[in-house]
Amino acid sequence: LHDLARRAKPFAEKDFAEIKAFARESLNIEDPQSWDLSYAAEKLRQAKYAFSETEVKKYFPISKVLAGLFAQIKKLYGIELAEKTVPVWHKDVRYFELKQDGQTIGGVYMDLYAREGKRGGAWMDGYKSRRRFTDGTLQLPTAYLVCNFTPPVGDKEARLSHDEIITLFHETGHGLHHLLTQVDEVGVSGINGVEWDAVELPSQFMENFVWEYDVLAQMSSHEETGAVLPKELFDKMHAAKNFQRGMFLVRQMEFALFDMEIYHQEDEGRLKEWPQILDKVRQEVAVTQPPAYNRFALSFSHIFAGGYSAGYYSYAWAEVLSADAYAAFEESDDVAETGRRFWKEILAVGGSRNAAESFKAFRGREPSLDALLRHSGFDNAA
Repeated sequence: LHDLARRAKPFAEKDFAEIKAFARESLNIEDPQSWDLSYAAEKLRQAKYAFSETEVKKYFPISKVLAGLFAQIKKLYGIELAEKTVPVWHKDVRYFELKQDGQTIGGVYMDLYAREGKRGGAWMDGYKSRRRFTDGTLQLPTAYLVCNFTPPVGDKEARLSHDEIITLFHETGHGLHHLLTQVDEVGVSGINGVEWDAVELPSQFMENFVWEYDVLAQMSSHEETGAVLPKELFDKMHAAKNFQRGMFLVRQMEFALFDMEIYHQEDEGRLKEWPQILDKVRQEVAVTQPPAYNRFALSFSHIFAGGYSAGYYSYAWAEVLSADAYAAFEESDDVAETGRRFWKEILAVGGSRNAAESFKAFRGREPSLDALLRHSGFDNAA
């Protein structure tokens, strides 16, 4: 965490200087304060990377997106998905079997559209885990993948925004972690028993492919012209992806280090000294300082009621792991072979092996920050 903060901070300082200059020159805010920054940053983002999310959405019909997702899975792992008619809880739910060399190895329910009474958000969970019973019978894994995309209207096909495509790939990554397991002990097969700070590796890993132009172009078709997503529009989207990335990362380091530091304290010290602990962390990593009356820590519910006690760092750690894993594919001349190793060493083993050992088995070394920094646009972040 300290190393990532140190290497990201110079880029955060550049981000901050850019916001201040824009606020002075374009917003008539001579000395922007902490409460001005979100407003100024959004105005700057619009000025630099203006593009229409509505126009982007016109390029991505759900049928093409799913076909592109399935094609990517086949490219990585040689797995095919075949739709099958089974009992479902709503007419919009679809079921797909995963097949390897013609043999069924698992299945997934996809419930993709919002509707009245449905819980919001997006998630994946296991319906059945792979397990071998005492009589030798093998239960194949089944998952359900739930999203809340805008449903089709009339005879028009549903279309997804780029953020929704990212969500779909993310949750599919979780699903593949559960479905491609080779472990027969139910407590550690699939996603079961995987450490908190590694469970997001397969999901965030899949997000990377949605930032490849060739992948997006393959799944795009404009609703009026049938044209693929223009490269110029993609370039704007990609540039906006890392907007203010330096400030975002050091802010995450502030949260993660504060969380880690207070849980290193004795209970009494934690209660009495948290303002001094937070101030010390901010002096190291932050490029902006809130006013003295700010009480951010009192509403930092993640680390008190949200289950992240001393674990907030896992957000950034999962990004480190996923970026480094994806870099293996960037470096490889044989995607299928690299995909086979990722399956064997990461997805197949579930919680049966320590996640750090699994990552080293795949990458051949300890995780490195370099790929995350490079993907964040931080060239030469020594």
